[in-house]
Amino acid sequence: MYTYIPNTPDDERQMLEAIGVSSIDELFKDIPENVKLNRELNLHPSMSELEVSRYLTKLAQKNKSINQMTCFLGAGAYDHYIPSIIGHITSKSEFYTSYTPYQPEVSQGTLRYIFEYQTLICNLTGMDVSNASLYDGGTAIAEAAFMAADITRRKQIIISKTVNPQYREILKTYAHLQNLEIVEVDEEGGVTNLEELREKLSDKTAAVIVQNPNFFGIIEDLKAIEEVTHSIKKTLLIASMNPISLGLLKKPSTLGVDIVVGEGQPLGVSLQFGGPYLGYIATKKEFMRKMPGRIVGETVDLDGNRGYVLTLQAREQHIRREKATSNICSNQGLNTLAAVVYLVSLGKKGLREVAIQSAQKAHYAFKQITKSGKYKPLFDKPFFMEFAVTSDLAPDKVSKALLDEDILGGYALEKDYPQYKNGILYAVTEKRTKEEIDKLSSVLEGII
Repeated sequence: MYTYIPNTPDDERQMLEAIGVSSIDELFKDIPENVKLNRELNLHPSMSELEVSRYLTKLAQKNKSINQMTCFLGAGAYDHYIPSIIGHITSKSEFYTSYTPYQPEVSQGTLRYIFEYQTLICNLTGMDVSNASLYDGGTAIAEAAFMAADITRRKQIIISKTVNPQYREILKTYAHLQNLEIVEVDEEGGVTNLEELREKLSDKTAAVIVQNPNFFGIIEDLKAIEEVTHSIKKTLLIASMNPISLGLLKKPSTLGVDIVVGEGQPLGVSLQFGGPYLGYIATKKEFMRKMPGRIVGETVDLDGNRGYVLTLQAREQHIRREKATSNICSNQGLNTLAAVVYLVSLGKKGLREVAIQSAQKAHYAFKQITKSGKYKPLFDKPFFMEFAVTSDLAPDKVSKALLDEDILGGYALEKDYPQYKNGILYAVTEKRTKEEIDKLSSVLEGII
């Protein structure tokens, strides 16, 4: 490695002397011998900067991005159109390099867009208050569960198996050291089993967590779930919602949801190889002081001019640790800004158009794929922009055939739901064209 690091052997000797060890081996003596590599790294002994650049570019070109392929993969991250204005604004240095807005007098730009973000999330969900964002959709569910446990003073969380499997794993990980009991409710026909939910509910239950549209893309009956959930006094209903779907579906506030969370990646955030993403959370006014993170508020300065400040900061940095509602250290600032620009650029009509096009194109794709009978619907339920089909073909074979045609296919459900062997979940956004959907159908039909 020394040929790629500017430190000379003399530099190395001086550093070792400074920390009181005689060799690199002594420095790392606590590492067991059986886990050490005990050989040189398999690197070219010496390359110039130009040669390294060419070599890494060649390696990178082995990968394909969604700019080179047609994407029908969803399962929590979606290939939506991102208006060019988003990158233009988020890359401005005053936003790109800003950090925590502790000093409001020099952080008005950051505080304002967070305030606007909170307002937009509240408008979208119909809830009273939102915070300055969370890490992603999975941690949003975990934070909402903690909120519910704190509000109700109960330790049991019930979550439907129709919730994104990764989100459920994150919840279990978070809950372990908080001594929360996680109880899962099975799905039936692709939706939450209401009878099982009713049986598992008790006065120990802090909250019921569902996803809508759920992981299978199916629209859950939130009203029916709300009635079952609220049949137990004080139990809260947490719903994880795809924000794009709210351009078409009823606001969760009108369906009795107590805490709304979700993944904000569809709101102008690129796929980014799986992250960083943007988690949102919104709730009723009476639960505001139990929310994690920060809430930005609007005020006036000494001259009567409008200004913005951090109104609530229920973190251990600001209050006694035992009173803190979360250990979240920072919101997803640039992604929050991207969501603001996206929602403002599209407006109500634009967001509705994205939702309508995604739904209509998904239903067209569903009809094209299943019309011959080779691929059959896995479920018979209304869906938004994702749907599952099954066939006699293994998902790996289907995926390879599609990749050969520069198509990124669907998600193999058997990874998380063994009972749905050969089931594949496809996502169709407003970006997909009729030609792309027809090609997907044609390639699928031609697989032997």
